Formats: sequence, structure tokens, C-alpha cells
Amino acid sequence: MDASEAMRVNRALNKMSKLYRAAKARKLAALGLHPGQDVLLWVLAQERDGMTVSQLAARLGVEQPTATRSLARLETGGWFRREPVATDRRQVRVVVTDAGHKLVPDIERAWTELAEQTMGGVSKEQREIVLNALEQANDTLRPLVGEAALAEE
Repeated sequence: MDASEAMRVNRALNKMSKLYRAAKARKLAALGLHPGQDVLLWVLAQERDGMTVSQLAARLGVEQPTATRSLARLETGGWFRREPVATDRRQVRVVVTDAGHKLVPDIERAWTELAEQTMGGVSKEQREIVLNALEQANDTLRPLVGEAALAEE
């Protein structure tokens, strides 16, 4: 890859990242969420019995203090509750409330709308090429970052 092509790749990926995050922030704001909180709540909602903060952090690919801070920011929404873990007093289980479960379809709808708005003008064949290239690039970058998964979004 020559320098001009590398610059084009860098510019396109940086621009896409910024635009996508800004568009996602606008969609999520209508739900009372910030980017990242959608993924956290969605992951939590997949476990009916909830999960500990350490399990949540591992699932998201973040450190436990990061998960704890994210939960603290989300707490005012009433989308989850904390319950003690009977076998370990140091642990707390985070369980999504009915209000949180009701929000999950709205989160998924926002994701779908954003994906459609982003890729709507691209043919199915082109979408498949773009997605395969992005997934391959993610697989290449992941070991360079040194993180197992970074939160799936």
C-alpha cells in the first residue's frame, strides 16, 4: 500500500468512526442513553438472572472499574437493580428490571435504523464485501491492541 492509499484508508476510517458514533449518540439520546450504555444494557438483558460486575466486565472486554462506572451512570434510569450474591458478600449481581427489558427492543431498533441509514444505498453484494473487509481488519487489529474483544457493538 502506498502512502496516498494509506492516507485515504486512515481518513475514511476516522471519518466513518466519528460520524457513526455521532449518529449513534443522537439515536440513543432519544432513549436516554449514551453510546456504550446501549451495549452494556443489552448484554445484561441477555442474562435473565443477571450477572456480577466482574462477569459483565469480562463480557464487555473492559476492566471491572470501567463497568462499575458505567453502571453508576446508568443507575438513575431504573433499568437494572443490584442484588447481593448469597455465596459471596463482596459480589453484587446486576439484574435488568422490567423497564430495562422494555428498552431492549428500542435499542435494537436504533441499531437497525442506523445500520440501514448507513448502508442503505449500498447493494447487498457491496455490503457483504465491506463487512467482510471490516471484520478482517478488526481481526488484524485486535492482537495489536492487546485486548481480547473490546466491547461488541
